[in-house]
Amino acid sequence: PVKLVAICDKDEEKLKGKFAGGNIDTGSSSIDFSKYRLYTDMDKMLENEELDCVDVALPTYVHAEATIKALDKGFHVLCEKPMALNSEDCARMIEASRRNGKKLMIAQCLRFWPEYEYLKECVDSGRYGKVTGAYFFRGGSTPIWSYRSWLLQEDKSGGCILDQHIHDVDTINWLFGKPAKVSTIAKNVVPGSGYDIVSTNYIYEDGKVINAQDDWTLNGDYGFKMLYRVNFEKGNLIFENGVLTVNPNDGKSFIPELDKEMGYYREIKYFINALNSDGEISVCTPESTMDTIRIAEAEVASAKKNGEPVKVQ
Repeated sequence: PVKLVAICDKDEEKLKGKFAGGNIDTGSSSIDFSKYRLYTDMDKMLENEELDCVDVALPTYVHAEATIKALDKGFHVLCEKPMALNSEDCARMIEASRRNGKKLMIAQCLRFWPEYEYLKECVDSGRYGKVTGAYFFRGGSTPIWSYRSWLLQEDKSGGCILDQHIHDVDTINWLFGKPAKVSTIAKNVVPGSGYDIVSTNYIYEDGKVINAQDDWTLNGDYGFKMLYRVNFEKGNLIFENGVLTVNPNDGKSFIPELDKEMGYYREIKYFINALNSDGEISVCTPESTMDTIRIAEAEVASAKKNGEPVKVQ
């Protein structure tokens, strides 16, 4: 029970069907834009349209500004990840949501990805005991497709750490909570882009060994990959090449039955259902995704100190 009524994009070519590329194939189809009201100015759209909610799918450096504008106009907001360039802007977004009594959710899609949801359930239920170690990886080609190359400008995207690695930072935060400290080594390859290759150790008081790596300079025919390996006291979960395998210590491995819907769709459905039922945004609270940004900030600070452990605020 939802209707898309208006679309706004500063780049008029997008409204004519000229789309940018990406690192995950979500299918391709021609879209008839004639049935929507089209804008190139967000202020005019917010002023002229009677909306219930706004989906902010803009470059990171304008997330806070666009989200606060929409909230102040009385609209609920689903904002693309990462939440914002810094935790101060995140706090401003949350304050605007509370001030206006409107819902705010950040589209950290892995919280709705079936293979990651299954992992979350195993962690929370203790089905295989406590987690002893975990490794997360994602990587692919350098994102040269963005509008005016904003992704390769550190002051606009935050580089690989804030744009791509943030998925696994958020997953670790969602699964285990904020670590006490992080130790990060990272490297800049593309001039002006910030850190392009990153490896972080997350330090928890119980001593579990958690690491996440990202590299968006894997060009050529590499494509894009995301994976995890999580070891429990009584088994392990391996997600690789799009397949989740569960390996119990005392039984045969198996591939669990999972929801076939994509995480992108499921996160939007969750948000819309929360609006229709006036329910709480509990899976992906803005306070939690602000903590994700705080972890990423500590990673950048540690990388600047050549891996010296930095406390997460």
